[in-house]
Amino acid sequence: MDVDRPNQAWASDITYIPMRKGFLYLVVIMDWYSRAVLSYRVSNTMDSDFCREALDEALERYGQPEIFNTDQGSQFTSDNFLEPLKDRKVKISMDGKGRWVDNVFVERLWRSVKYEEVYLKAYETVAEAKRSIGVYLDFYNHRRPHQNLGNNTPWRVYTEATLEMAA
Repeated sequence: MDVDRPNQAWASDITYIPMRKGFLYLVVIMDWYSRAVLSYRVSNTMDSDFCREALDEALERYGQPEIFNTDQGSQFTSDNFLEPLKDRKVKISMDGKGRWVDNVFVERLWRSVKYEEVYLKAYETVAEAKRSIGVYLDFYNHRRPHQNLGNNTPWRVYTEATLEMAA
């Protein structure tokens, strides 16, 4: 399927974030067309609540996608997570088992987050990790050009295309 406009398809995934002692989890909601990170949350537990919080924020701030894609993790198959999507009649798409390539844009984000931010630091506290990851994701959205986006930033592609659609 060709994704040719913002808010046509969103994706979400979770990755682990190593710290000096222990680890955290990071979830993002991403627009496939622009690769813009619409929302994120960091948590020290793997429950569905932090995923739902990120989803609620994205829905509140940016409307809704036509399609929402995730893997088959229990956080994303829970009623807690799926309820707002079903209520809005968003089509729900889930990757096949072991099919990381189905969510390749988020997987590429994880590589960038880890090699350009996380692995360069050893976070001492949860607050430090949240702040530092937030700074990086702001950089990723607003200042880091992407070759596949014509060397534009994800946020520029998302906002310009959204404005064009509204005109």
